[in-house]
Formats: sequence, C-alpha cells, structure tokens
Amino acid sequence: MSEDQAALLRENGLQVTAQRLAVLRAVSARAHGTAEDVSEIVRADIGAVSRQAVYDALGVLSEKGLIRRIQPAGSSARYEDRVGDNHHHLICRGCGRTVDVDCALGAAPCLTAADDSGYEIDEAEVIYWGRCPDCQN
Repeated sequence: MSEDQAALLRENGLQVTAQRLAVLRAVSARAHGTAEDVSEIVRADIGAVSRQAVYDALGVLSEKGLIRRIQPAGSSARYEDRVGDNHHHLICRGCGRTVDVDCALGAAPCLTAADDSGYEIDEAEVIYWGRCPDCQN
C-alpha cells in the first residue's frame, strides 16, 4: 500500500515524504478523524513530527484531492480518504460519530439547486444530523 501511496503522490506532482505517507495512512486508518487524531496516529507511526507538518500535509493532500476535508458546523475539520464520489455524511449529535451516506440521486452533484444563480455546480455537501443507535439507548 505504501508503494501505491508513493506513486499516487508522484502522479499528483508531490514529493514523497515520510510525513505525507504517514498522513495518508492515518487518514485511511481513521476515517473522519480530526487533524489532532491524524497527528496522534502519525506520531505513533513515525515518531516525532510537528503538528505544523501534519497540518501542512493535510492541506496539500486535500488541495490535490487525495483526501477530503469536511467541516461540519460547530466541529473541527475532519478528513477522509473516500474522494471523488460526492457522498454525504450523517453525524450523531450525542457522540459525534460520523458515517458516510451515499448520494440519494445518482452522480455528482446528485442534488439540483432550485436556482443556480449562473453557477456551474459540481458538488453538493449534505450533512444529516441525528442520534446514532448507541446514543438512542
């Protein structure tokens, strides 16, 4: 997997670094993790690494579309490696658990705005809020 990730970085014009590879692994291991979650996993994986190096890697990887950054209202940004399919999210109001929800209607943006105001819409971001089964009990 690390060889595939290194090739992915190179294909996107990025230098292959231990930090970037570790961040990719961390995001894969902890879907919807915060930057702090990713930092902890990266430190456990490769040892000492600055928080700024992790933030920089998350920023570059998000910008290149290799990971996805979501920021639910009232929450820290979260990261995932499921990209390119314009899926949505369901977030528990009790514990904050986040799960993926496939688009309700076909391909991206999978929703049509009532008035696009001349914009070319290519993505719809929907967050469903509720209570997970554990928090309901």
